Amino acid sequence: MDEQAMITRDLVLRVCANATEFDPGWTQADRKIVVPFTAPRDTALIARIVAAGQALGVDRLLLCRTRAEYAYEPVTEVRPDVAGVVQVIRGWGDEPTDLLVAAEDFSAAVLVTATDLTVAAGPVDFLRPLIGPDTAEARTRFGEEARDQRDPELLGAAQRYGCLEQGARHARSPRGPGADIAERLAVRVRTVREKRPGAVAGFRAVRGAWGWAMLAALLLAPVMVPGLSPLLPVVIGVLWLLTQMAWLARSRTVGFATLVRVLLLGALMLWPIALAEGALAALVGAEPGGWVAATYIAVPVEEIGKLVPLVIVRLLARRRFRRLAAVDYLLLAAASGAGFQLAEESLRAVSVASAGAVLPADFGLFTLFPGATQVADTGVYFSGHGVTTALIGAALGLAVVGWRGYGAWLWLLPVAAVWVAGVEHMVFNAAAGGTEPTAVTGVAHALVGGGVATRWILLVLLVAAVLTDYALARPAADGAPPLPGEPPLAGARRWAYGRAIRSGVRVPGDIAPLFRRMALAWVRLPVGLAQTCSAVLHEFAVMLVAARSGFPALATAWRYLRERRAYAMGAARAGDKPWRRFPVRDDLSRTGRDLESALGIGTATATAVAMAAGWLMVAHPWPVHGAVDGTAYAAAVLGDVTRWYGGVPASDRAWVWVALVAVASLLGSGWAVPDRHPSMGEFLREPARGAGRFLGAFAPGQVAYAAAGLVGAVLPRGTARLLRPRA
Repeated sequence: MDEQAMITRDLVLRVCANATEFDPGWTQADRKIVVPFTAPRDTALIARIVAAGQALGVDRLLLCRTRAEYAYEPVTEVRPDVAGVVQVIRGWGDEPTDLLVAAEDFSAAVLVTATDLTVAAGPVDFLRPLIGPDTAEARTRFGEEARDQRDPELLGAAQRYGCLEQGARHARSPRGPGADIAERLAVRVRTVREKRPGAVAGFRAVRGAWGWAMLAALLLAPVMVPGLSPLLPVVIGVLWLLTQMAWLARSRTVGFATLVRVLLLGALMLWPIALAEGALAALVGAEPGGWVAATYIAVPVEEIGKLVPLVIVRLLARRRFRRLAAVDYLLLAAASGAGFQLAEESLRAVSVASAGAVLPADFGLFTLFPGATQVADTGVYFSGHGVTTALIGAALGLAVVGWRGYGAWLWLLPVAAVWVAGVEHMVFNAAAGGTEPTAVTGVAHALVGGGVATRWILLVLLVAAVLTDYALARPAADGAPPLPGEPPLAGARRWAYGRAIRSGVRVPGDIAPLFRRMALAWVRLPVGLAQTCSAVLHEFAVMLVAARSGFPALATAWRYLRERRAYAMGAARAGDKPWRRFPVRDDLSRTGRDLESALGIGTATATAVAMAAGWLMVAHPWPVHGAVDGTAYAAAVLGDVTRWYGGVPASDRAWVWVALVAVASLLGSGWAVPDRHPSMGEFLREPARGAGRFLGAFAPGQVAYAAAGLVGAVLPRGTARLLRPRA
């Protein structure tokens, strides 16, 4: 043990408001989680405190008494060892006193009062050895204990640290914003499922049968009308693009079914966008097929129009929109842009007009963010509407979600993203129409990578969005139920914490604030990376073990993980403001307990869809049509396809509408994770009813979920060891 130059007064003034309370300013810095609890004053409590320090990888702990009469005593440094801490406390005498144990960099501390009250503050890894994995439950228990005992000190601590607001028995449900349209609809659907299961089962069976009929019609339509042959490959291609992004977006809170519906909405936007382009061209007197209409009119109209589905989602689910993660903005924008690309690419491929030479989009199975296309003569590259709109959505999500924590400068990202997407789009449209860009536009196009670099910029923004989401939601995750099992990578997290603490105390305090913040951000970077990797791997472990336990457990795990992330993100974005808890924590906790029981203690939705999309792309590769002539904007494409439709024989036109209805039907429903899972025993006992249940659970968009469940069935038994039981 060594003595530091710091005296008790200096340490207490940094951390505490008085001898038995933490300073609110200190707890709010770095968004520390504060949990009061009661514990006997014995070596078991000291052992828990030492274990908490060891979880942070500290080399030494700071120990002092907090009462005013000890203000000028030196702070004692002690190694995280039970015997050493006990020796220091015994050296103070037999009289009970208030004491403080803190990490060197003041990132975590435990305040032990002379009574049974103990208050811990710090990251989740520090709190876990002290109060268990569920910090919200520990706070609720303390609030109930304070209310039952009617102890003024405990009641004061419960009110001070907000423990009476999270479900104490005397507390009413906290008032917050009312439900939006989407939530009311979800509640009504759930009520119908519970009260009328027979009607719901029948509806699902009809939906499944309709979906398979539409898939058969979509496969048959190109046989009857050969010009429709590019339609199915483009549909599969944009789904594969969306699948890639959804799989990489590990912090997403929106379901894949929602993304597919937004994709359909984006496809339907082609018609109003084309009308707006034609109206503006007529208003300014521009030639409909000229370079002005293709560049200065089409580009801004299309980039704005592709974001209209996000506005519609905002209107229908305004409460849910305020709980979105940064990657959710990326995914919703990508779905809208991919839908517009689906409509434009399909119509251009089937119409074969003559105004330029645009190659078919590349939806390669092993291509990162597929959908790019080129102008055949000049080689001008366009990364695709799905990618460019996702770029804008990613920048917007980072700004909306992260500006409070990382500064208002993040609002420059959407401006830069719009500029990159607009320049790339404008140069491509000009080249497709046979127009050379100006020197300034050419230089700007070269600066943004000529379109080739856009998908890599998007990948960087996607990773940044995931890191931002986990960093923002981590302190608020104490309100969400814990995942089953112990988090992995405990050693990596301990090393990262220890390195950050040892390096952080060496950063001078008298340097410029900007340089100090930069230095501290650098030393804390490994902590964020380790925590994010641990959270992602923990979710993967839960999904793999759930897959091994059966398809019902796997489906429950998918829903639980997504809803848990949404709950944590909602709490993080709301801060101290009232927010709409949907689903409520009790329901989420019940689902978590059921899941833990099913597991005996990812591979997310996008992964399941990836399996089906990948197989279909291998079995039905993009047909080679050569160059597709046609200017690359909505109004011209719509005119081309109108002329093409006029040339289709009247007897075959019905098949064109059948194909359109089939695409809309397949994208509009049947992509959600099934909540009812038929068994073979039910089918053998009641074949007719069992067949209906199978149709209801395995619509075309849901087959991939079943495939993932079959893969889980062949996983080795040792998969269960991926989740270590909690200590």
